[in-house]
Amino acid sequence: MPQFDFANVFWPQLAWLVVFFSILYFGIVRLTLPKLGRVMTAREDQVTGDIGAAEAAKAEADRMANAHEASVVASQDGARAKLVAARASATASIEAKLALSKAALDARSDEAQAALDSARRDAVGKIEAVAADAAADIVEKLTGERPSGDAATVAARAALA
Repeated sequence: MPQFDFANVFWPQLAWLVVFFSILYFGIVRLTLPKLGRVMTAREDQVTGDIGAAEAAKAEADRMANAHEASVVASQDGARAKLVAARASATASIEAKLALSKAALDARSDEAQAALDSARRDAVGKIEAVAADAAADIVEKLTGERPSGDAATVAARAALA
């Protein structure tokens, strides 16, 4: 078997090995590696570009988020200011209505007090008249004669006091 005859086979096999190795090496180095290098460079450039685009998009998103947050804060501040103004307006309106109501109630209270005072004077006058009549009747029963109108009034007032 020729493959086991190491004395005669080694040099030719070594020669063929060098020939095929050099063909494969130079074929790979000269043909395949430049294409592979271009592909790797293109992918690296693409990844670098994508990372740059992602960073730019993130920066833009952060800017937009900050702008949105600022607009929300401004809107909330505006709403608070409108709420304070509305509360102040409502308070002023309510105070004005309360002042008008108080004035109307005070006027009605004064009228009612005047009516009560008038009714009290009328009632006291009628009570005095009834008391004078009662005193005159009592004096008439005790003395047998009816006193005059002024004396009865004085006696009734003295009895009430």
